[in-house]
Amino acid sequence: MSVLALESIRQNPPETASRDVSEHATETVPPKGGKPSSEVGEDKAREERIRERTRAVVLPLACVGLFLFLWQVYSQKEGVTLPGPAAVWRDSQQMILHPWFDNGANDKGLGWQVLASLKRVAIGYGAAAILGIIAGILLGRMKLLHQGLDPLMQVFRTVPPLAWLPISLAVFNQSEPAAIWVIFVTAIWPIVINTSVGVMRMSKDFENVAQVYEVKGTRYLLLVLLPATAPYMFTGLRIAVGMAWLGIVASEMLTGGVGIGFFIWDAWNSGRVSDIIVALAWVGATGLILDRAVALVAKALGAQTD
Repeated sequence: MSVLALESIRQNPPETASRDVSEHATETVPPKGGKPSSEVGEDKAREERIRERTRAVVLPLACVGLFLFLWQVYSQKEGVTLPGPAAVWRDSQQMILHPWFDNGANDKGLGWQVLASLKRVAIGYGAAAILGIIAGILLGRMKLLHQGLDPLMQVFRTVPPLAWLPISLAVFNQSEPAAIWVIFVTAIWPIVINTSVGVMRMSKDFENVAQVYEVKGTRYLLLVLLPATAPYMFTGLRIAVGMAWLGIVASEMLTGGVGIGFFIWDAWNSGRVSDIIVALAWVGATGLILDRAVALVAKALGAQTD
């Protein structure tokens, strides 16, 4: 063996050479002419997200377009008095494009009408939320109280909103507090029932941990009871906000004044069916926003309901 060969073996022993070969063998070698597998997976995930977002936009728009098309076709049938989308746009274009006009008294745009209704809803729903949560906690903690009041609650919660209006008018003798009372009494029952169920179904582990760490009073309420029952509580709040919005529209039809409910009733008496359809779109959009707002608050507090 030559001196040069011996020197080469000394500088690169077989073990080192084999180790280098094994290390190179274990390295990830991308496919010839392609991307590494990790990048391919990321690309596929990105494409899937894009498809999901596209479907989330395209499918609702397609359904809305189909609905408007079928509505337009139906409205052109002989004997049908319901105006189609084209007629609604033609008859109520100014109201659609200018919802914040204010000509004084009751002659206001749909934006002001909805805002007036939302103010009443805020008062009635806020009172229902506060008192409903308190009552729900008490009923959930006190079984005897729950057994005594449950039949009464089951009767009251099935009463339609408009059925409360004559009673509230007789009690308050004014339309404004009467409308707020209708909202309150309509919205409170889902909150009370769901909160009490959440308290009764709270895991005993929370109680045991609270006893071990001697968490009592206000600290127990804020750190144990409310977080444990929050999903049930916000389920009731979401149901209640929809019922409150239904209640205000129904009550304003009879109490008068500025409000989306009275606007719809006044438009019907004046034969403005196109204005009613536009107002219904505002009612539906506002109800959707209210529901999503409560859901976002629940999500921010870690109490998602769906």
